[in-house]
Amino acid sequence: MSSKLQVLTPQNSQIIFIDQQPQMAFGVQSIDRQVLKNNVVGLAKAARIFNVPTTITTVETDSFSGNTFPELLAVFPDNDILERTSMNSWDDQNVRDALAKNAVDGRKKVVVAGLWTEVCNTTFALSCMNDTDYEIYMVADASGGTSVDAHKYAMDRMVQAGVVPVTWQQVLLEWQRDWARKETYDAVTSLVKQHSGAYGMGIDYAVTHVHGGSERVSHGKRIGPNPAK
Repeated sequence: MSSKLQVLTPQNSQIIFIDQQPQMAFGVQSIDRQVLKNNVVGLAKAARIFNVPTTITTVETDSFSGNTFPELLAVFPDNDILERTSMNSWDDQNVRDALAKNAVDGRKKVVVAGLWTEVCNTTFALSCMNDTDYEIYMVADASGGTSVDAHKYAMDRMVQAGVVPVTWQQVLLEWQRDWARKETYDAVTSLVKQHSGAYGMGIDYAVTHVHGGSERVSHGKRIGPNPAK
């Protein structure tokens, strides 16, 4: 049975953020940059909720790319940032060592979110799969290319090679899997309300108007349900 039939779990996954840096984001044309950052930070918070080991890499920070998004660093303030010169993270021994350390307990499913899709993501994914038995799960909406075509055809190329395409919310909900998992329920629904757009708005609506949640007040006016009614 193919291991790709297994869903992602907090126990079989690790994650790597590749070059989520401002100069790299400036060149992104395949997705709105603010949406990109929202999705990257949402994915990072999901990894933190489920204690999924996380690697963060940067390229040419001082000479070209700038520092990692501060919102991403705020999620993992204690993580080492692995600086490199190669466009391909797999060329860097520190990156390979970090992934290998996280894979010791069976975390062979590597979730990837990076910039740019057609360069740093593709070369990393192909090289990693060529040299190891890791599986790559490419987060399409937490990655970006220099054009719509650049992103699309890079994703196509990786999928042809065996990479699994996913979205950040898909990863989050596979990790949660069951709403009876109360130890992460509150954190996940809070994350969804912050980062999942209409889905999060739907949760807000359900809490207040369907389940009779707590009254909320803004500027002296009631914006939640009136429990007296």
